[in-house]
Amino acid sequence: MLNKIKAIIMPELPLISNLSNVSAILNELEDINWCGFYLVEGDTLFLGPFQGEVACSAIKVGKGVCGTSVQEKRTIIVPDVNKFVGHIACSSKSKSEIVVPIFKNNNVVAVIDIDSPIIDRFHENEKNLLESVALELSKIF
Repeated sequence: MLNKIKAIIMPELPLISNLSNVSAILNELEDINWCGFYLVEGDTLFLGPFQGEVACSAIKVGKGVCGTSVQEKRTIIVPDVNKFVGHIACSSKSKSEIVVPIFKNNNVVAVIDIDSPIIDRFHENEKNLLESVALELSKIF
């Protein structure tokens, strides 16, 4: 999957075009029900390209899993979203989540957010893959 993503990223195209295609590839992961991006502007994350049901349009830094990932500048794996204090439930179908920050000049500029309808869906394999994807994407921000 990483090679497929590397092949599809075209720095000469607008960011939105690249993120749209990457979200389509990420949507090929098994047992997920939402995947996409939130873009950081100031103290707010705004919905970017995604695959799945309608999602939250804006999230404050420090709120929910995505906002916490930005604030703490780290990947967060949530085995059971119902046990994450402050979880923002955009869909009642989501049971677990992984959020991976994308950095530019040591600042978080966006996050990759993936949800699953299965509890404890995400592990080190997905973390390593998505952190590699985030590194590739950081080159086009």
